[in-house]
Amino acid sequence: MRIVIAGGHGRIALRLERLLSAGGHEAVGLIRRPEQAEDLRAAGAEPVVLDLEAASVEEVAEVLRGADAAVFAAGAGPDSRTAARKDTVDRGAAVLFADAAERAGVRRFLVVSSMGADSRHAGDEVFDVYLRAKGAADDAVRSRPGLEWTILRPGMLTDDAGTGLVRLEARTGRGPVPRDDVAAVLAELVDSPGTAGLTLELVGGGTPVMVAVKDVAGN
Repeated sequence: MRIVIAGGHGRIALRLERLLSAGGHEAVGLIRRPEQAEDLRAAGAEPVVLDLEAASVEEVAEVLRGADAAVFAAGAGPDSRTAARKDTVDRGAAVLFADAAERAGVRRFLVVSSMGADSRHAGDEVFDVYLRAKGAADDAVRSRPGLEWTILRPGMLTDDAGTGLVRLEARTGRGPVPRDDVAAVLAELVDSPGTAGLTLELVGGGTPVMVAVKDVAGN
């Protein structure tokens, strides 16, 4: 499979690229800065320099053409102090990527969202803006009949070593989850069409990743 990942230099994306490459897939990562390219090559991915805050739908669609799946893993980050980039990246870039996937005919579409994302979330702090932007992006993706989407909402992300054991459900309650395990779940979801149309929360748990994905897919 050829999988195009937006936010290709992110901490989850780099882990995902390593897993996809090791599994024999062709991973393509979109990055903003040329100096990030070598890190992607080291992860086994093909780097493509393309800024989603400035690119047109057609420019992104050109990269997506021929792909089997698209993964939106970009984000300004919940701790960023720039509220404006929550809209341009966490919402705007996600919508652009979805537009481009539809134009390119790429149906399988995964989104790395955030637990608590809600377009109606109240509050004026930067984190509140972040949750609204993520929620609005999720709503926009869900509205597209041309996409076989799955939205993944991890809990508190950590850099602890992955355990390979998770809890993956429509509602899990809050909790931590290593980025290693988020990437492992994404790698399984990419080729799990039975999860299309699902919004899933993810935290650390006691179920092996492959089993957890099969359970929610109804396999």
